[in-house]
Amino acid sequence: MILGLDNSFGFILNHAGRRLTQLLNSHFQPYDMTTEQWAVLNRLADEDGITQKLLAVRAEKDQTNITRILDQLERKGFVERRANETDRRSFLTFITKQGKALNDVLTPIEQKVIDSVLNGFTEEQTSILRGMLIQLTNQANACIKEVEDSQ
Repeated sequence: MILGLDNSFGFILNHAGRRLTQLLNSHFQPYDMTTEQWAVLNRLADEDGITQKLLAVRAEKDQTNITRILDQLERKGFVERRANETDRRSFLTFITKQGKALNDVLTPIEQKVIDSVLNGFTEEQTSILRGMLIQLTNQANACIKEVEDSQ
């Protein structure tokens, strides 16, 4: 049985993610911030002064994208990079006071948007959905590792 693209689980999941990103971007736009930039800023708010490489892992971005995003955030005055005294080949990334203040504004906006999308879901349904998405991500990561290990 051929399901078609509209019934493809991967397409539906990807489409939902893109729509959430679009919705969040529309709420972040007045602050000249994208969800991609906010994800990096938010990670730095949680764990400041880490290497660009570790930040890329934490924010699930590749090195090229993390550099581009940090360039944008640095130009806006939300982050700063400093030489790593223990490894001259790398930089440590820090969130600025301005970046912390913006993160404090955007975090509740993100929560409000997600709450509005989950309106009509019970707490149990939300918990189950979160758990299933985490499980799906973990399984996909394991499958990716298997493919990488076999190459």
